[in-house]
Amino acid sequence: MPVIPFLPPSAPHASNLDKLCVPAVPARWTFPATAESVRRARWAVAAALPAACAPQLADDLVLLTSELVTNAVRYGALHGDEDDHLVELFLWPADGYYWLAVSDPGDGRPVVRESGPDTGCGGRGLVLVDAVSAAWAVVPRLPCGKSVVAGMPLY
Repeated sequence: MPVIPFLPPSAPHASNLDKLCVPAVPARWTFPATAESVRRARWAVAAALPAACAPQLADDLVLLTSELVTNAVRYGALHGDEDDHLVELFLWPADGYYWLAVSDPGDGRPVVRESGPDTGCGGRGLVLVDAVSAAWAVVPRLPCGKSVVAGMPLY
């Protein structure tokens, strides 16, 4: 990928930069692995979206945030060292999608559980993620942990 040098607005070639496709810098947040962080993460994503964002897209991204951060808090972040009890959240637009990634230091892989009349109220987070997102995946993070990445098309 080519490197785009920083040029002050008065530089002679600065006007050429508007013709280049420069990707957006992802929004990034770090939260403690607590239940309160789920609400804070939803608020952060909602506040980061542009005012012109379609309401359904905003609602879906907030729902994905809620489910993925809840899973990271419950299953991913609480099994490491005390210093690793953090959840990272990234949001960025690219290639016609909004991408959301939630990272934690846990080694376990999320699993979509079957739900039915005999199952309890929990365990449906990834069912919702699968139903709402256009694509999602679990990506290992080095040296430990994982990121769950989900994409929503820009309507």
